[in-house]
Amino acid sequence: RGGAAGATASGEVAGTGGGAGARAQEGGAMLTKFESKSNRVKGLAFHNKRPWILSSLHNGCIQMWDYRMGTLLEVFEEHDGPVRGVDFHQSQPLFVSGGDDYKVKVWNHKLRRCLFTLLGHLDYIRTVQFHHEYPWIVSASDDQTIRIWNWQSRSPISVMTGHNHYCMCASFHPKEDLVVSASLDQTVRVWDTSGLRKKTVRGAPQEHDAAANNPVISRVNADLFGGTDAIVKYVLEGHDRGVNWASFHHSLPLIISGADDRQIKLWRMNDTKAWEVDTMRGHTNNVSCVIFHPKSELLVSNSEDRSIRVWDISRRQGVQSFRREQDRFWILAAHKEQNLLAAGHDSGMIVFKLERERPAYDTQANNTELYYVKDRYLRRYEYGSSEDSVQVSLRRSSGSTTQL
Repeated sequence: RGGAAGATASGEVAGTGGGAGARAQEGGAMLTKFESKSNRVKGLAFHNKRPWILSSLHNGCIQMWDYRMGTLLEVFEEHDGPVRGVDFHQSQPLFVSGGDDYKVKVWNHKLRRCLFTLLGHLDYIRTVQFHHEYPWIVSASDDQTIRIWNWQSRSPISVMTGHNHYCMCASFHPKEDLVVSASLDQTVRVWDTSGLRKKTVRGAPQEHDAAANNPVISRVNADLFGGTDAIVKYVLEGHDRGVNWASFHHSLPLIISGADDRQIKLWRMNDTKAWEVDTMRGHTNNVSCVIFHPKSELLVSNSEDRSIRVWDISRRQGVQSFRREQDRFWILAAHKEQNLLAAGHDSGMIVFKLERERPAYDTQANNTELYYVKDRYLRRYEYGSSEDSVQVSLRRSSGSTTQL
């Protein structure tokens, strides 16, 4: 799934109209905050506090950029072959990477070196991610397994089998003991890792199941099936081709997936079942990645059709589309705290916002009043009295002009 060498040409990413279910918003050019030129970008990760982003490349390098200053801080080169997955730790000066050399590597970016390598996968590693609380890393591989590792003890703690084709991605739920995975076997799977937590967290309640407490049965299960610590909870079927990406919503019981059938599917789950809610169509080639926007009720997807598309979750339709002339998109990342997104493509990556956060405003000549737009209202702020009042409602008519 490598493809040809990346094109070098790039330009300003502008909003484009057309396409089923993907009308461009008026004035829909994205706000590009930073752009890098490099080999094809396969993995991206924002640091949650510093203005840093990791970019893992098809040529085996990992770049660490300061996207605010536009400077390359460091290049890490130890992988042999493409590096497809990368992730920062939330509190430690660590990041993790996974590549086509079957290796999961944990690095200290402060010491600027690889601390250790986790071995066990038998094929390319697609994604890696730190757990937000436990000392765990989850990795997905073409060997058809998802593995969970304890990076403190530097050992594997679970091998999750069940997919029967390449596992394209796997990620932890931001709050619950769940993992979601996507595979070219056309399914999305949700895994329950509460058993793994009970096994590794001190003072956790013990199972009362006789079979679970029988050491012989437990050992046979572990030998045959990799243990019973992480079990399949749901298998989501509906895509007609291999699924490249799946991710959880940060707070709602929703999952989003994107596949080679060019479709994006929205799924809902409860304690007992999961089901398909809707399908969004508009991409004209394989959907590479799709994520929930952390600050808005939006989905963001990108594709080998050279476009990034933005979708409204409630209306289930496209609201913006951005296109590059020559570069296929491979990966998306969202900053957990700020309104920032990043997308990796054939010749580099871009850090961008979907809309300007600074409102339209103007001041009177004598600087006593400020007029500004907020929530579709024109408001007036008087500096002397600190009075803030609505002046007029701004609403969009069926035409393209704004009505007062």
